[in-house]
Amino acid sequence: MKATLKSLRETKANPAVSIFVKTHREHPANDKDPIALKNQLKVVEERLTNEYDKRTATTILDNIHAKTKELNHNLNLDTLAIFASTDDVQVIRMPIDTTERVVISHRFATRDLVRDMASAVHYYTLVLTRDKARLIEASNDRVIREFDLDDTAQNNMENIPFPIDNNGLHTTSDGGSDRSANNDSSALKEFFNQVDKSVQELWGEHKMPLVVVGDSKNIGYYKDVCDRPDNIIATVSNATNLDEGSAQHIINSVQEAVEGYRTSLHQAALGEIDKARGANRLQTDLQEVYRSAFQGVGDTLYVRRGYIQPAKIDEKAQTLNLADDSSAEGITDDAIGEIIEHVIHNGGKAVFMPQDIMSADQPIALVTRY
Repeated sequence: MKATLKSLRETKANPAVSIFVKTHREHPANDKDPIALKNQLKVVEERLTNEYDKRTATTILDNIHAKTKELNHNLNLDTLAIFASTDDVQVIRMPIDTTERVVISHRFATRDLVRDMASAVHYYTLVLTRDKARLIEASNDRVIREFDLDDTAQNNMENIPFPIDNNGLHTTSDGGSDRSANNDSSALKEFFNQVDKSVQELWGEHKMPLVVVGDSKNIGYYKDVCDRPDNIIATVSNATNLDEGSAQHIINSVQEAVEGYRTSLHQAALGEIDKARGANRLQTDLQEVYRSAFQGVGDTLYVRRGYIQPAKIDEKAQTLNLADDSSAEGITDDAIGEIIEHVIHNGGKAVFMPQDIMSADQPIALVTRY
C-alpha cells in the first residue's frame, strides 16, 4: 500500500480524479455499495463534462467504468478509493473510514490516506493449531484480508500458500494420531517450519510485523524454527476457535497485544527524541520541520495525534506560514498532512503519539538523518 500511495503521489495529471466511496464489509449492508459508487460516478461525470473537453471526459469515464463494472462488492472493506487519469485507473479497497467526495486536481488526493495509514499498526496475524495455519492481514483492529488460495498475492509462490493444512502427522493403525511426545514435537516443528517459509516469503514483499496466535506449546515450537523471531511483536495464547473462527474474531482477540506493542513504540519514541536532541538532530519548529521534510532529510517524524495546522505553503521558496482560516484562498487546510507526505515519500516514517505523551506545546518533532 505504501508503494501504491507513493506512486500515486508522484503522478501529475490534468486532470487527476480522486473518488472516495464509503463501503461495507458484510451483507446486506454492502447491497447499498453499488448505488453509493454510482452516485459518486455521476458527480464525476458532471464535473468532467463541465470542466474539461469531451475527449478527456469520455476517456476518463470509460476507463473508470471498465475498472468498476465488474467489482465484487462482497470483497469491500470500509472505503473504495478510485484514482483516475486519461492514462490509468487504480481501484483500492481500504480499511479506513473516509468522507465521500470527489476531488479533481493536478494531483491525486492521497494526503488523508497517507495520514491514516501512517497512524495505523499494520501487521500479519499467524494462527497456529496442530492441524492448520492461517494468515490474516490487519490494520489496527480491522481485517484487511485472510490469505486464501484465490488470493493473487499467493500466485506463483515457491512455498505452500495459506491456509496450510498439516498433512504430516503420523497416524496409528487404528486411525488415531500417534501423540508420543517425540513424534508430536518433531512433526509439529516440521509443520511450523514449512509454515514459516511461507510467512517469510510473503513477509519479503511487505516486511510487516507478526502476531502469533496459538496455544503456548505451538507458539514455542514456532519460535524455535522461525527464521526471523525478532519480527514477532506479540504472542496470544488465550484466543478461541482458532480453526474455524472468523478473521475478525481472531483480530479482536489480539487487540490487547497490539495495543501493548503500540505503547512500546511510544515509549521507544521518547528515547529516540531525547537521543536526537542530544545529537543536535531534532527539529521542532514547524518551518524548519517543513523545509527538512521537503528536502528529504527527515528520518522519523513524531506527530501529536489529532494535530492539524492550516498554513500557506510555498514549495518553490520552501516556506510555511501559519494561517487561522483554513478556507481562505491559497491556504492548505492540513499542512501537517503535507509534511507527513514529504517525509514518507522521501523514505522516512511517521509515528503518531498520544496526546498525554506529546504535549500541545510541542506537537511535532522531526529527527533528521544528519
